Amino acid sequence: MKTAVVGLGAMGGYMAARMLAAGLEPVALVTARHLEPLRAKGLRLRSGGRETAHPITVSSDPHCLGEQDLILLSVKATALPSIAAVLGPMIGPQTLIVAAMNGVPWWFFHGLDAAQAGMPIQAVDPHGAVSAALPPQQCIGCVLHLAASMPEPGLVSHAFGNRFLLGDPMARGSGTAGRAAPLVELMSRAGLDAVLSEDIHAEVWYKLWGNMTMNPVSAITGATMDVILKDDDVRAFMSRAMIEAGEVSRRFGIALPVTPDERHRLAAELGAFKTSMLQDVEASRPIELDALVGSVIEIAARLGIDVPNIRALMGLARLRARELGLY
Repeated sequence: MKTAVVGLGAMGGYMAARMLAAGLEPVALVTARHLEPLRAKGLRLRSGGRETAHPITVSSDPHCLGEQDLILLSVKATALPSIAAVLGPMIGPQTLIVAAMNGVPWWFFHGLDAAQAGMPIQAVDPHGAVSAALPPQQCIGCVLHLAASMPEPGLVSHAFGNRFLLGDPMARGSGTAGRAAPLVELMSRAGLDAVLSEDIHAEVWYKLWGNMTMNPVSAITGATMDVILKDDDVRAFMSRAMIEAGEVSRRFGIALPVTPDERHRLAAELGAFKTSMLQDVEASRPIELDALVGSVIEIAARLGIDVPNIRALMGLARLRARELGLY
């Protein structure tokens, strides 16, 4: 299967490195500043106390890589519209696009709600431009449960986790794996803990449920996860926002499997962990506020659901990000 990774950041780099180590040969579309380090030193993975390096074919020109069977898309949501616009040479009518990204994806309503599927989520798909470039009917959902960072171009530092949930949005409710089964097999061959999800929409919303609150609170306060969860008032505020998001998902038939308190207890097990949004703030990168929070507010408004706690969180995080020049 001819495979390209788009975005060799922490997550995309981790996937590509594991595939290369298993003898698979993905290529990668990267920004110009990553080209020289990757060509000179290969893609390096630091994990479990050891570092490995793997040669990889990279380019910043989609035409040079050509049409692919599979695209593993792992970019920040803030960069998605501009990147989607240039991927045409890599996407054919049979190309599958695996979106390994944070927040509500542009394909979310496909396979879930036919009426909403024709209405782009402006927060992540302005004017439907992403859907036009990356057809939702060719997308496979992917939810990652791992932590990694990229201290420098070409070097991935893996902290923990290796779980990938894959699901075909268009197969929801069919009782079949749809187009996701061969991808689970491919990623499993690379040593990735790839699992088939029968309801990828629910998995996306469950991960969002925690990220939607924890990430912006960390960006506002600069606190790690353990510190945030020890504050009773902050934790209660996040729970109220999560209850609102749960009501939104319930309207689409998505029932969350745990309570906010139970979700907080699971998060507490990660200890003094910096969220991806806090890492972005510290690195002066634009933050994924629209994908993680703005999208939920937009969907709630369509349904006529008031979400005052989520809107308050959005306002505070947006103000902080604007003051830092990150939104």
